[in-house]
Order: sequence, then structure tokens, then C-alpha cells
Amino acid sequence: MKRKFYWIIPIFAVLFIWACSSDGDDTETPTDDVGMTDDDDGTSATFARGAMLANWADNIILPSYNAFLTDLEALKSDFGTFENDRSEANLVALRTAWITAYKSWQNISMFEIGPAEDNGLRLTINTYPTDVDLIESNITAGTYNFELSSNRDSRGFPALDYLLNGIADTDTDMVAVFTNAATGDGYVTYISDVINDIETRVTTVRNAWQNGYRATFVENDGSSATASVDRFVNDFIFYYEKFLRAGKMGIPLGVFSRTQAPNLVESFYYPQLSNELFLDGLTAVENFFNGVAFGTEDSGESLASYLVALGREDLRDDIQTQLNSARSAIVALEPFRTELETNNPAEAMFSAYDEVQAAVAMFKVDMVSAMSIAIDFVDADGD
Repeated sequence: MKRKFYWIIPIFAVLFIWACSSDGDDTETPTDDVGMTDDDDGTSATFARGAMLANWADNIILPSYNAFLTDLEALKSDFGTFENDRSEANLVALRTAWITAYKSWQNISMFEIGPAEDNGLRLTINTYPTDVDLIESNITAGTYNFELSSNRDSRGFPALDYLLNGIADTDTDMVAVFTNAATGDGYVTYISDVINDIETRVTTVRNAWQNGYRATFVENDGSSATASVDRFVNDFIFYYEKFLRAGKMGIPLGVFSRTQAPNLVESFYYPQLSNELFLDGLTAVENFFNGVAFGTEDSGESLASYLVALGREDLRDDIQTQLNSARSAIVALEPFRTELETNNPAEAMFSAYDEVQAAVAMFKVDMVSAMSIAIDFVDADGD
């Protein structure tokens, strides 16, 4: 049951509005406002991209990073408790903190621009499936270098998924692994190193935003392929299409390979979490689209308000409706792993995938066309 979509993405010229004074002075007045024409009636529309960038940076991106690091600090604290007292109760508490931090990660995964892009943050924190053999080899050896790309799939949240949920069938048996006199400390040390690696990498990115990149991002408020809005809109769509739609659903579902692969789901060893992680990612997308400040119901300038300024309330509403439809379809599913292991083909999951897929064209064709933004990545899924 393979879906094929073919995109033809036009490149749009950016329209500039030049104002001349009555005395013949043709000096351009600097502004972050972008002039546009509403195709329906030919009237002019103006939208302040700089205000949208400031809302993104100050009310969404930086608060999301800070909240994640707070959740990660709680994970470190619960790990410290477990390290000193390796009981089943403390293992359950540690797992709960891992769940909270993993869900929090979904709020920052899409921000792969600037320092996150420079540091390859998403691939170092959440490459799955994790390589169990490599993890076990690293633990046995006692030495490993997380800076090496060869260790990419032996670290991050998927590695913690295996270590906290997959090394044995029951919590009692897992505690036995961690308390084993010969090998237990190696597992505990590896968990510590993975958590510290996540913290170091995300802190580096957050600090870069605070110490200069925020200003660079907001000030680059023009309308060109290298401007912040154009670049981040591409990153936003890339995240939705490649990591949310394809990574979390399409690839395990076999949309591109024609073979269902439940082993490729996110959070494989704690499968009841997979759908939640997807929904958290979808919520992050929806909130970003609407400019909702992190942790609040307040909203500022956004892609949604940009469409309104262009006279495309209809498209804004269509996108919101489709995201709601996608959410409802996912909520109705059993855990992704269960859907894939018990149904072949997994019809209900395919139907939910179609709802998620339907928003791709709205973002990648309709929205960018309205905003005169060119797509800068190639669709090579064969979907």
C-alpha cells in the first residue's frame, strides 16, 4: 500500500516595495516589513517578519530549550538516587523521569538551525533504532567516544530506552543486571555518560542562542533564501515531513520500503510511549505554526498570522483542520509497535498516516507559495 506524491516546487521572486520622496530622494528606508500582494484582489499586504522571528526566539525556542534542560536535570537527579540505591522503586522513578525528558525533547527537535545544525543535535540525541550490540560492546570494553559518528546510534534517548526498558524482561531482572557485582557498574556508568552527553550537547546549543545567535537569527529578517524566515520555514517543513511523518510513522509502517518494520519505531523497548512522542511532536508543530508561547496559551506573530496578512485565512484554517484530523487519527491507534506486529497491513495506521501526509502539501506547496519561499531540500522519499 504505497503512496506516491510528486511535488513541483516553483521558485518565486521576492517583491520589494520602493518608496521615493517627492524631492527625488530614492534612498531605501530599512524595514523588516515584507511587502506582498494578495492574489485574490491585488491589494498590498505587509507583514513584519522581524516580529515573528523575535516571537519564535524569545517565546518558543529559548523557553523550550530551558524547559528541556530543567527536565534533564530532574532525570540526572533521579539517576543519582538510583545509582546509590539500585532498587525497583528507584528504577521506576528513573524511567518516569526519562519519559518526561524524552517527551520534552520533542519540543526542541524541530529547531535544527544555527547552533543545533552546526552540532548535529537531532542525530546525536535521537537516532533510532539504537544499536544494542554496540552498546553492549561499549559497556564490556569500558571505553567509548561519543564524539565519533560511529557511536551515533549507541547514545541519546534511544540508548536510554534500551538500558532502562530492554536489558531484561522485568524490573526485577533489570535490577539484577544493575546490581551484578561483575558487570552492574558498567551499565550504570554508561547511563550516566549518555545523560551527561545529552546535557552537554543541548546546553552548548542553548548557550549559543543566548550568547549571540538569538540576535543573529532575529536580525536576519529579510526575504531571501538565506534569511532566517526562509531557512527556518524549510527546516520546519523538513522536520514535519522527514522526522515526524516519515521517521516516527512512515518508515516503520513500510510506506517507502513496502515492508513493515516494528523494530524501527521510536521507543521500541517502551512501546506505549511511541504514540505519545508522535503527538508531542505534532503539538510542537501546531504550536509553532500558531506562534504559541511555550508553556502558555499566549500567541504572537506566526506562520498562521503571516497567512492571515496575506489574505489566506482559508489556508490557515485548512492546515489547522488537517493537523486536528491527524491528531484524532493517531489518538485512535494502539501503540505503533502493537499496530505493526498484530496487523499486516496495518490498515488503521496507514489511514492515520494519510491524515498526517495530507498536511505536507499544505505546508510544502500551498503555504510556501503564498509566502514566496522556495523549498531548499529535495524530496527523495519515493513516497
